[in-house]
Amino acid sequence: MPHWENHRLPWETWYTLIVVVLLVGAMVSNRVGTDTAMLGALTLLMVAGIVEPAKAVAGFADPSVLMIAALFVVACGLSETGATAALAHKLLGRPNNGISARFRLMIPVAAMSAFMNNTPIVAMYLPIVHDWARKLRLSPSRLYMPLSFAAIMGGACTLIGTSTNIAVNQLYLNAFDADGDRLIETFGLARPSAAMQFWWIAIIGLPTTIVGIVFVSIGAKWFLPERVPPDSGEVERRRYTLEMMVEAGSPIVGKSVEQAGLRHLPGLFLTEIARDGNLIQAVGPEEILEAGDVLLFVGVVDSVADLLKIRGLVPATDQVKKVETDRHTRTLVEAVVSHSSPLVRRTVRQSQFRTRYNAAIIAVHRGGERVGGKVGDIVLQPGDTLLLSTHAGFVPAHRNSDHFYLCSSVEGAREVFHERARLSLGIMALLVVLMTAPTAKIFTGLNARYGLDLPPNGIPPLVAAFVCATLMVWTRCCTGTTARRSINWQVLIVIGAAIGVGKAMDASGAARAIADALFAAAGGLGPRGLLFSFSLLTAVLCQMVTNKGAAVLMFPIAMALAAEGNGGAGLNPEPFILTLMASAASSYMTPVGFVTNLMVYGPGGYRFTDYFRLGIPLTLLVATLCAIIAPMAFPFQGHL
Repeated sequence: MPHWENHRLPWETWYTLIVVVLLVGAMVSNRVGTDTAMLGALTLLMVAGIVEPAKAVAGFADPSVLMIAALFVVACGLSETGATAALAHKLLGRPNNGISARFRLMIPVAAMSAFMNNTPIVAMYLPIVHDWARKLRLSPSRLYMPLSFAAIMGGACTLIGTSTNIAVNQLYLNAFDADGDRLIETFGLARPSAAMQFWWIAIIGLPTTIVGIVFVSIGAKWFLPERVPPDSGEVERRRYTLEMMVEAGSPIVGKSVEQAGLRHLPGLFLTEIARDGNLIQAVGPEEILEAGDVLLFVGVVDSVADLLKIRGLVPATDQVKKVETDRHTRTLVEAVVSHSSPLVRRTVRQSQFRTRYNAAIIAVHRGGERVGGKVGDIVLQPGDTLLLSTHAGFVPAHRNSDHFYLCSSVEGAREVFHERARLSLGIMALLVVLMTAPTAKIFTGLNARYGLDLPPNGIPPLVAAFVCATLMVWTRCCTGTTARRSINWQVLIVIGAAIGVGKAMDASGAARAIADALFAAAGGLGPRGLLFSFSLLTAVLCQMVTNKGAAVLMFPIAMALAAEGNGGAGLNPEPFILTLMASAASSYMTPVGFVTNLMVYGPGGYRFTDYFRLGIPLTLLVATLCAIIAPMAFPFQGHL
């Protein structure tokens, strides 16, 4: 066993340590992508023969990587049906002050993040929180960072809350399979069941979340300054005038404008309502919506795309329904009319636009001026920008046409299938049930009683995730195309490559060498002090590299620390595994520590050091709770 004190490390250990240092430096510099850096490090380790190629690339087929890919599809189904957005609007309410607002914001966000990918949750909440802060007369900077931190906290409460938990859990299962006899004999451990795998991180994650929400909700008043967002002024952007009709039988009929969520929409303004031949101007928030109302909105294209996702609102023009395309492939496109276009100086109706292009014009922008009248009566001019509802093939078909100067799709402007929202939530609930229910015991009992041949090991988490991802596509909660696009391939590459790097660290002795150094520095503090120090080291590393990569790199170190503890007799590794999960999932100290921190960095107008104010105390709280709770739930000497 190598020891730092005598510096007699084999060349393989030094080579691996140098590669890891270069890897961390490359990712800290932000000059290369995380996936590129990880693949580069893995390649260097394979070239030197530190790890066999077959073992090095086995991480890309690891069950944790495949399960994460399936969960991206499940999250896509929830987003495409509007389930997450509907939950957000219902849960916020109307708080009376900043502390109450943060509680109302953080509790549902944390709860949702425990079962859904936290990145789309934060993306969904950003415009909602901006509008909310304006209504409450609060600085958005007092809400955006708590939003990100709540999403991070919730992800540490269940196995599927974050891909980091899945990766570490699978690594422990692999280690248990490889060394299970010693762990069983020495510590009386058992291979964790599916239900235990799903919930055991909650032993630390739930107390951390509760303490964290209380601390942030109250402490933000003093620790978070009011920052002016960088884009505080109005930016001149292309605005459209759009008519939307309230459908009969829609859920917004009988609700006020504010209750329907149409008041103070970001970048979008409701200017008037046409009802039974009468025009209602200066629309107030208490105006009750009726079936058949035609609402006139003025706003930027991104907000128009969001407006089309509100259940019960449809474009007032009947041409949209006549476009020959599947609802699942319908999208928004912007097209600029050219001087040589046959559309010039003809009305939309005369040009037979829908018949000619299989697309419906729902709004027209002309030099910043409002184009009045019905869409069908607008006389088109060169340079007019048309907002079209059409099929996904419109842009490729007309990109080089002399009828348009430019054609471009509006990002994320797909139709939301609200009627499938409950179905998508049901599939999500099925995923939780399949991953927590004791299916092995159930199947064994059914086999014994009815003579069936069901798998005695039950339904593995990977199979449960694949089943639910497949159901999302088969039930049309999302299409196969959107499901493929929803998968973050960079995340999968980073985790797959990091697993290979972790194997190299273990095989070369680098993990044991780092563990020796940490043990020499903190071993005198006792097992709990060692756990506290390990938590802080993991949290610091997460600020320099991705939390997923850091977790996989720290896993062999956690196992090495457990093996060296108790005077070399060894400690139960489970407290170290739980601490690794909780610490790697808790990236609070810098904006680059987690993707959601970066998402709120600009909108909140934060400075880099603002994250220290809340992040450092939270990190210390996590480390303290890990050192206290983990050994209580899983004693260092095991369960003998």
